[in-house]
Amino acid sequence: MKNVSRREFLGTTAVAAAGLGLAACGGSDTSGSSSSGTDTSSSSGSDDLSRIASDDVIEAAKKDGKLVVYGSCEEQHVAACAQHFQELFGIETSYQRLSTGEVESKVEEENGNPSADVWFGGTTDPYNVAVTKGILEPYEAKNASHLISDKFRDADGNWYGIYKGILGFFYNKDELERKGLDVPQDWPDLLDEKYKDLIWMSNYNTAGTAKLILNTVIQKYGHDDGIKYLVDLDKNVQVYTKSGSGPSKNVGTGECTIGIGFLHDAIYQIVDNGYQNIGLVIPSSGASYEVGATAIFKGCKHENAAKLWIEYALSPQCVERAQEVGAYQFLVIDDAKQPAVVEEYGLDPNNVMDYDFEDAKENTEQYVSDIMNALGGGDDRFQTE
Repeated sequence: MKNVSRREFLGTTAVAAAGLGLAACGGSDTSGSSSSGTDTSSSSGSDDLSRIASDDVIEAAKKDGKLVVYGSCEEQHVAACAQHFQELFGIETSYQRLSTGEVESKVEEENGNPSADVWFGGTTDPYNVAVTKGILEPYEAKNASHLISDKFRDADGNWYGIYKGILGFFYNKDELERKGLDVPQDWPDLLDEKYKDLIWMSNYNTAGTAKLILNTVIQKYGHDDGIKYLVDLDKNVQVYTKSGSGPSKNVGTGECTIGIGFLHDAIYQIVDNGYQNIGLVIPSSGASYEVGATAIFKGCKHENAAKLWIEYALSPQCVERAQEVGAYQFLVIDDAKQPAVVEEYGLDPNNVMDYDFEDAKENTEQYVSDIMNALGGGDDRFQTE
């Protein structure tokens, strides 16, 4: 979305957001993003609302008149989709950008009276924590039939996948060359003391990306050895950013030399922000992946509009907005157009480890407690703002 279009959208929703105590916020740099603003073209045709929902579902949503979105993907991504939803259906749509950990904590504290209706974007590990706490509302979406696999949905309809992101490493080529260091190729390489104070990742307490890293390592090495690995890795970590995309935003400038996170975030920095000095690594022993999701909050104020949002989120009209604003995740909708740019960087959406979502669903909260206890509760490297 062009900056001017985004500002216009924020202006149209400012009154609603203020009344709910919400403001469009977040740390995304939109200077390199691009979109058509009012151009809502799609491979399936943006005005073909029948692909999204039936007339009765749309009319019921319009009677609600409003929708509030908590977005855990990048701000320009959630803004583009919220704006487009408002344009398509005439439903006043406001959003707030929060990390997945912040959303889960906030809605839990609101205790059945959430100030938002739907959650959009961010990896599913925190969504699954929310499922165990009963703060998501199951909904059997018609458009779930377009998901390419049942692994991209919760069996009970608590959440649905909209994209897939590959977890890996990225690095500043110039800084590694200047320091005379080789590129880490796999997880054990990151423990080498030569990388001391050169690695950035995200905060286990605030970022879904960090929770995915945590679960990935435990699934690869087992619980005790996985926690030990992360304690050893901590010796080389300079910063734990609040958001999972934080390391990627600092690697091109050289402030971060090596980052752990989603490779599509680093591709955005290369393609849209022009940082050609960024290199990408898919761990040689196998990559992990996220499923970016969407869900309805239990007790939401605009339930019919929320249901329409879920149907919209599972359509090309929604998911294809992502690549227009520099979000290059693989899409998991069968009739959506994949972002061509990811193929240029050799990312294979099928070359991933067999991630155990059930283990993550049952144990993520305990694993976060375990690693933070092992690290002594953290220190000022763990960013929360």
